[in-house]
Amino acid sequence: MKNTPLLSLASVLLALVSLTGCGQKVAEPTSDSQVVYTIVDTGQTYCYEAGASIPCPMEEERFYGQDAQYSGAQPSYTDKGDGTITDNVTGLMWQQDPGDKMTFDQAVAAAETSTLAGYDDWRLPTIKELYSLILFSGVDPSGWNGTDTSGLVPFIDDIFAFEYGDPNAGERIIDSQFATSSKYVSTTMGGNDTDFGVNFADGRIKGYPTGPMPGQSSGKLYFVLYVRGNPDYGINDFVDNGNGTITDNATGLTWTQDDSGKGLNWADALNYCEGLELAGFDDWRLPNVKELQSIVDYSRSPDTSDSAAIDPIFNVSTITSEAGGVDYPFYWSSTTHTNMRSGDAGSYVSFGRAWGYMRGSWLDVHGAGAQRSDPKSGDPADFPQGRGPQGDAIRINNYARCVRGGVSGEILTGGEVDQFTGSGSMQPGSDTGQPGGPLGGPPQEAIDACSGVSEGDACEFMAPHGKITGTCRSIEGQLACVPAGGPPGGGD
Repeated sequence: MKNTPLLSLASVLLALVSLTGCGQKVAEPTSDSQVVYTIVDTGQTYCYEAGASIPCPMEEERFYGQDAQYSGAQPSYTDKGDGTITDNVTGLMWQQDPGDKMTFDQAVAAAETSTLAGYDDWRLPTIKELYSLILFSGVDPSGWNGTDTSGLVPFIDDIFAFEYGDPNAGERIIDSQFATSSKYVSTTMGGNDTDFGVNFADGRIKGYPTGPMPGQSSGKLYFVLYVRGNPDYGINDFVDNGNGTITDNATGLTWTQDDSGKGLNWADALNYCEGLELAGFDDWRLPNVKELQSIVDYSRSPDTSDSAAIDPIFNVSTITSEAGGVDYPFYWSSTTHTNMRSGDAGSYVSFGRAWGYMRGSWLDVHGAGAQRSDPKSGDPADFPQGRGPQGDAIRINNYARCVRGGVSGEILTGGEVDQFTGSGSMQPGSDTGQPGGPLGGPPQEAIDACSGVSEGDACEFMAPHGKITGTCRSIEGQLACVPAGGPPGGGD
């Protein structure tokens, strides 16, 4: 942490401008320091309730303040025509085509010998460098059993060569994990040496073994995009402003020093930050997921530093984990994690252990600093053994840490809906807004697929992107068809 001056008076006066246009608030930059770690916008352009896509809400309406309503530094790339892509926002230059998959050790070694486009300073990216490329215009295909991937939408710009997993090679569609140089300072799965990777097929950060996956003999294979340039990208420069706020001079964002102090569902987390008045400012908001991930400190973990994975300049609530010990919260972002059924999940970042229920017990399966997703509403008790292949812990009532700055222009209201996930409205009397079933339950198609059969029977139904097969299970008291591995959003 550098001891830099507090914000200039000019910056403060700019930030006090809060009304423009049709009475909508506008958040202004909060620091006049040089920004070397610009957070690239998520690319999310549609709004969602706790399920369906909706026109973006007006102020004071429920679900106001979500990702698509705030515009940040928009993704911008230049194809250099020599197998490289320049990111015009971050200043990083990228390999365009990852080529064939390789093991983690092979990825580290190959960086030393790469001379792509005549450069010899390529490196394996850090997790923050690689995550700068993720776009949440993507749609998670988890639970989809089709083989034609031509209609799927990955979480990365199509200027890059991209492949989904190859079912003909025994892979899942979502097996498109990309390696980074950021190793977890603890271990996962009960002792595995772990590397953080980004999955551009399903839109998550998770820790993966640097060697073989559990039960396998050969090393896990990754795609790799090497990078060069801007060595300062991803390095924070925090300043304690002495008024309950923390400014990161590297990104230009200002954060609340304290978190919400209690768990909230997604809509309530949005409302908490939108209604916050702190240090003379009222333009606080729930951060998008890329902003939130920017403050993770990957040199820390509960097991190695006895702390959350964040600079100790921040105050962090403690919780009791699923395993019964002291841990640190998952934190909501304002970003919806869309899947092939709906927008019923929100993206979060785990600043404590990323628990999962495997082999009959709770384990840190993905590491502190993972980015996963949770249902936006509901009862965590409905998921006693988590969800998905690694039994990801489902909390729903996650914490919030608010941010200001980093956006420009009017806050978006109204607009089109995402036809990919439907445009149903909240059911009468429902506070969740999930489409399909009564009171925000499973979609009607999933319910119909289990009509007249018993729990545990095989089932199938048509989703917007194709046929989904699964098993009839009781979800929120309703028998419905649940895809293999759990409801969409379980990930890898």
